[in-house]
Amino acid sequence: MSNITKSYKKLFQTVSLQDGYFTTKQAIDAGYKTNTHSYHIKIGNWVREYRGIYRLVNYPSGDRPDLILWYLWSRNRKEEPQGVYSHETALSIHDISDVNPDKLHMTVPKNFRRNSAKPDIIELHFSTIKPNEVDYIHGVRVTKPLKTIVDIIKDEQLTEDVIKQAIFESTNKGMISKAAVEKIKRDYPILNIIEGNL
Repeated sequence: MSNITKSYKKLFQTVSLQDGYFTTKQAIDAGYKTNTHSYHIKIGNWVREYRGIYRLVNYPSGDRPDLILWYLWSRNRKEEPQGVYSHETALSIHDISDVNPDKLHMTVPKNFRRNSAKPDIIELHFSTIKPNEVDYIHGVRVTKPLKTIVDIIKDEQLTEDVIKQAIFESTNKGMISKAAVEKIKRDYPILNIIEGNL
């Protein structure tokens, strides 16, 4: 078996978990030397999607490839993604609101830093998120519905109707309990607007 085939097989194992995307370091770890990367772009094996992030050309696109791309963008020096999709984006991913954000909302640690400028598509929120407040969906981390609702209440950027819809949909789908809703109603008086079916 040639080194190219071995490298491809190893890289394919990585991209199969990332909707066809991979980073420069992941390509190197798979066995592709740095000076060959431009060659693979030139002959059409890879597409350069962003600085240090590529995609295998023939890999089938997933439901939300944009989520993987910017999730990889949030990685630290150890190649660990730091971002968690949150706020309006989490509402959309969980399908508990009709809101259709024009930016991808991502919560990152308070010490998050990147050498390059933040892409316009990303709206960053700086906060600490606990492991039990996170789901894995489409191969990325997303704040759970309850955490998402608390975040949008604190953020005070969305209407009461959006909050009400998110609570109704998430309870109706069994994503959060009515007891949890009662607790956040006590913690956040704005939720006293929520009556009726909740």
